Amino acid sequence: MKSVKDCELAEKRVLVRVDFNVPMDDAGVITDDIRMRQALPTLQYIREQQGKVIIASHRGRPGGQRLSEFSLKPVAAHLETLLGCTVTTADDCIGDAVEALTRRLVPGDVLMLENLRFHEEETANDADFSAQLAKLADVYVNDAFAVSHRAHASVAGVAARIDEKGAGFLLQKELDYFHQAMDAPVRPLAAIVGGAKVSSKLGALENMLSRVDKMIVGGAMANTFLKCQGVDVGASLVEDDLLDTAREFIGKAAKQGVDLYFPVDFVAAEAFSADAAVKNVTYREIPNGWLALDIGPATATYFQEALADVKTIVWNGPMGAFEIDAFARGTMALCHAVAASHALSITGGGDSNAAVKKAGVAEQISYMSTGGGAFLQLMEGKPLPGVEALQ
Repeated sequence: MKSVKDCELAEKRVLVRVDFNVPMDDAGVITDDIRMRQALPTLQYIREQQGKVIIASHRGRPGGQRLSEFSLKPVAAHLETLLGCTVTTADDCIGDAVEALTRRLVPGDVLMLENLRFHEEETANDADFSAQLAKLADVYVNDAFAVSHRAHASVAGVAARIDEKGAGFLLQKELDYFHQAMDAPVRPLAAIVGGAKVSSKLGALENMLSRVDKMIVGGAMANTFLKCQGVDVGASLVEDDLLDTAREFIGKAAKQGVDLYFPVDFVAAEAFSADAAVKNVTYREIPNGWLALDIGPATATYFQEALADVKTIVWNGPMGAFEIDAFARGTMALCHAVAASHALSITGGGDSNAAVKKAGVAEQISYMSTGGGAFLQLMEGKPLPGVEALQ
């Protein structure tokens, strides 16, 4: 796979797929522009090399309709302040008028196409739509790791139709960090997996079992593993149809010599509510009808001790319902434990990254991945269509 640095950019129209799916308030003001800032090195490099930048992105889920609240025009206005140059906007992302705009670009110019998902053909990876996008450019650069697990037209279809193509700096960095952690890690390697459901992470759990030395399981998904071992978890979320699968997984881990760590105590509550009655209980003392909503202090210490000697950490998913302060202490404690470790630490997924930011330790994490679904797909050992298209 070539890098953008390996591509001939001078005087060329360069279509750059980015992820500018940024949040906005009711006044149309961008509330978090980190995704835009992470794409700046690639955009600036193309301009420095006298390329003509054509930016393609989606925003929201307009479902193939032209909805003004999902327009990328406010994003283009903000990008002007970040790049320090004029960003021209197109009224669409395909068509003769858009192609004419691209033909008038001069080296260093920046053009932002309108929301790709105003066309349902984008998510369907429609061949004709891909071909129309390909007509806009001489070079294709993918710098949108967060959508590279989706075989969409702007991610996979267009790349198949443009010979000169490569990975942007952000995409390359994402892949480099992940492969450093999973394919050639400094050991011991620990995986921390949390979140609500075993079913959503089962592929990742099973794939990582052959790679890691330790695996910490938290969040509501830990309830299924505890129940399959005969523990009464009260009214906590459990996937009863996966109890046998969870039991088999524990057996596989034992055979492969992977140390598994499950919670030993919880913060339990009468209801999923910020003002519900709560108390700390051991994993065998969850009251009937109560919910386990966070790992307890003993578990936080237990997990911290498990990480004491590791050299590489990959983390996806929180330890509890951290969005409510009463159930955030466990996840916050783990954030601080990972930050204080001397390990290469990589977090992936919106919840994990949000937790790290809430704990105030983002600067102490080696790398925070921009992609939740793409990160999880890599953890599952599956190829990314957006990356395969560049190879």
